[in-house]
Amino acid sequence: MGGFFGAISKRDVTLDIFFGVDYHSHLGTRRGGMIIYDQQDGFQRQIHSIENTPFRTKFEKDLTEFHGCSGIGCISDTDPQPLLVRSHLGLYAISTVGIINNDEELVEDYFNGHARQFMAMSSGKVNACELTAALINQKDSLVEGIRYAQQVIDGSSTILILTPDGIVAARDKLGRLPVLIGQNSEGCCVSFESFACTKIGYDNAYELGPGEIVRVTADGWETLAPAGDKMRICAFLWTYYGYPNSNYEGQNVEVMRCRNGEIMARSEKAAGGLPDVDWVAGVPDSGVPHAIGYANASGKPFARPFVKYTPTWPRSFMPASQEVRNQVAKMKQIPVPELIQGKKLLFVDDSIVRGTQLRGTVDFLYGAGAREVHMRSACPPIMYGCKFLNFSRSNSDMELLARSIVQELEGDEGQEHLEEYADGTTQRGQCMLKAICDKLGFDSLGYQSLDGLLEAIGIDRDKVCTYCWTGKE
Repeated sequence: MGGFFGAISKRDVTLDIFFGVDYHSHLGTRRGGMIIYDQQDGFQRQIHSIENTPFRTKFEKDLTEFHGCSGIGCISDTDPQPLLVRSHLGLYAISTVGIINNDEELVEDYFNGHARQFMAMSSGKVNACELTAALINQKDSLVEGIRYAQQVIDGSSTILILTPDGIVAARDKLGRLPVLIGQNSEGCCVSFESFACTKIGYDNAYELGPGEIVRVTADGWETLAPAGDKMRICAFLWTYYGYPNSNYEGQNVEVMRCRNGEIMARSEKAAGGLPDVDWVAGVPDSGVPHAIGYANASGKPFARPFVKYTPTWPRSFMPASQEVRNQVAKMKQIPVPELIQGKKLLFVDDSIVRGTQLRGTVDFLYGAGAREVHMRSACPPIMYGCKFLNFSRSNSDMELLARSIVQELEGDEGQEHLEEYADGTTQRGQCMLKAICDKLGFDSLGYQSLDGLLEAIGIDRDKVCTYCWTGKE
């Protein structure tokens, strides 16, 4: 994933950019970047690795060097950015979030047009942000270029551009990610997360529509290209990676998660499948509000049988070594024995992707004396790796737990019945649930239904991307 933040004002915005980008740190762990523009001294830029040190710590020492009344910054899980680009469209900085699935094809087409080179990363791949800029520069204006880039990119591209005259923000053509504008008496900001605007002192003022392009100045904003009619915003914004305080399309993340848990418990209760447990708990962190909703609707008390120790390792996948990541994940789980020993526990997690750490969690709970461990997923079984964003991307769909279990149960024939396997009320669905319980050590397992999830999100279901569950665009 990744996220960006920009601001333009009648005063210096360095601290606004610093804190605004830092508030997007939950969206990525690889690189962070800031670029500030000053009318006299021009662009100042810095990019750092944040794989082992948080954004705030990395960039604090740079703050004295930055100055200017406009700027942008980003958290990136992929390429170093923002980039500074000089072309016939002028000098500008650019940051992008999304996925380019056809990057090799676009690079070859670019070379065939008599271009000679790209700067290659250590992997040999082209920086997706640089490729996006190259596509934009093939047209005669930024707006034409952005529209062209988003048209030819297979995947998604949300774009933020800083010019000497202001900020240009473009939401992906299908609005897979949000872009919001905040405003105060001195200027405006652009953000993924709405709470980042309000916490820094801006009022949430406007949310871009899918494909909409706007120019933002200290005095306000104007639409350069109107929004389209079709939207496919990512459902995982609410279930997993969105921050609890944020709103997307008018729907708050924390409220949605609690409502989602309530709907899960309500459905299980109606079907007579609610297990008799001592505590309902959430797998920290994003599973917790889903669990609170589940507990409230089920009538079972909520508790925290274990907590995560995060002062030194806030994200378990930050270390470069998988062995170290696994050990860190284990070391972070601190039990509350009084809430575990001899108890029947039901945990709600935001999702089950590969299931690699859940087996360890179950072993940890049984090792701490749990009598039973039941698991609930706040979304349906993930059957397809995401090809639009960096969530649940895999080298193969068979790395996904649900798909691998289907393959074990029925081989290639089972891959023709994924919709049936995703439905826990069918015979195939029941077989998959039992197989996952046997594999990961659960006493029972349940998934939220797609209908229940969409009800919890609360917007027109045709506007929500559900590809990773259905394989349908």
